[in-house]
Amino acid sequence: MKLTRLWQPRNPAFWLMIVLNLLSTVLAWIARRFDLAPVAALMVAAFAIGNALLGVYLMWLLMRDDPARPARDS
Repeated sequence: MKLTRLWQPRNPAFWLMIVLNLLSTVLAWIARRFDLAPVAALMVAAFAIGNALLGVYLMWLLMRDDPARPARDS
């Protein structure tokens, strides 16, 4: 596994990983910043943790697989 394999801008999984990690960061900020009802706080926290776990899983898949190769011109 190499960390350099994470950078794959042509792979949709790369962009999904970025979006999910940003969304989990925003959700964690919302959970800590605002005084939410207990049920709402639990839902926001669950979504933040789920997004983070899915982002880590996509990161692991990107590091494990070979990077997408650029298309050759014929």
